[in-house]
Amino acid sequence: MSRAFVKEGDGAEGEPLAELQVSLHRNLVTAEGVVQIEAQVERLRGELSAARSADDRPAIQRIQRDLRYWNERLRTAEVVAAVASDVVRFGSTVTLEKKDGRRVEYRIVGEDEADPAHGRISYVAPIAKLLIGASEGDAIALPDGEVTVSGLR
Repeated sequence: MSRAFVKEGDGAEGEPLAELQVSLHRNLVTAEGVVQIEAQVERLRGELSAARSADDRPAIQRIQRDLRYWNERLRTAEVVAAVASDVVRFGSTVTLEKKDGRRVEYRIVGEDEADPAHGRISYVAPIAKLLIGASEGDAIALPDGEVTVSGLR
């Protein structure tokens, strides 16, 4: 049977949990991003202590797995300092203007910081790859139409 059809363990029945996959991309982060990673590690350490006190083995297993992931992300974090630039780069906030006049703003951040609903996109996201290197006034072709870089900071 293909592994695609086998249920992954959740640790509840003693089977090992699947490890969280660490991205193959460089772990670029903003200054805020490294603070978020550190906060995740601290939160998980507190949860681990509570789970150990309660002797909650499935929780211990899950939290230890999550801690391995976040400790690795912290260990490999490459903080990219914010610098003023006239081209879009990692850490830039860019405003895009659509043909109908609507505007959308994105900040290009690290993978763990990304939250598109709040305007933060990963530097490895397709739209970020199109934007990096663009300057104010440049037209960028997107699948849903062309946009113009109308603001950059």
